[in-house]
Amino acid sequence: MDLEEKIETAAQWIAEAEHFVAFTGAGISTSSGLPDFRGPNGVWTRRDKGLPPPKMKVSWDQVKPNQGHYAIVDLLKMGKLDYLISQNVDGLHAKSGIPFERLAELHGNQFFMKCLNCGKKMTFEEAGWDKNIWGNGYRTTPVQKGQPKCPDCNGRIISTIVNFGDSLPEDELYQAYIHSEKSDVFFVIGSSLVVSPAANMPGIAKKNDAKLIILNMQETPYDNIADLRFFEDINEVLLPIVEKVKDILGSS
Repeated sequence: MDLEEKIETAAQWIAEAEHFVAFTGAGISTSSGLPDFRGPNGVWTRRDKGLPPPKMKVSWDQVKPNQGHYAIVDLLKMGKLDYLISQNVDGLHAKSGIPFERLAELHGNQFFMKCLNCGKKMTFEEAGWDKNIWGNGYRTTPVQKGQPKCPDCNGRIISTIVNFGDSLPEDELYQAYIHSEKSDVFFVIGSSLVVSPAANMPGIAKKNDAKLIILNMQETPYDNIADLRFFEDINEVLLPIVEKVKDILGSS
């Protein structure tokens, strides 16, 4: 199939899906000015060459969701997106309007803390957490006397960021597994799919007979089992797919 036919096919599959799941990696945020990890100038690519990380094109307080993030929101508004699994910590999916109950941020969200006891999520500001006093609040950071606690249950609160060696959030990991198993169409967007256990999700979906679509400029370990494989720029594929889904469903 040529590119146009592949876009048409992907749109048809998504429009007809009974349980559609999207999975995003750093590639979806590059248009917002953030570097990816394994692209030609990615963070890990440069590290492996002994080079410093790429410079941010914008400061963190200026980073905003891009068209790709909002295209996924459109799928939610059309009633097509059942669940979104993301490896990103930039918080842009939440900023774009994806509610937490439809979103698994498997590696955390740099703007949010979480109670280890009751699971409540809150911003650092809502928690009354001053990083200048209490630090970043990582799971491995020693508890300090007088640091803020959960306003609901008085439990310990930590940054949702998952550092190397930390376990992934059990509740969100469980939901990611469940939705991957239930999916009949699973769409990977901007991930090289090499970081487990997050990267196991496409395999779980495929094992349960889902159609697997992969959109990523670099190769992935799942390329040989993907039903549709796109190597193009994300916005050149994702945006027209979503527009065609709108046409098929008659959404404005």
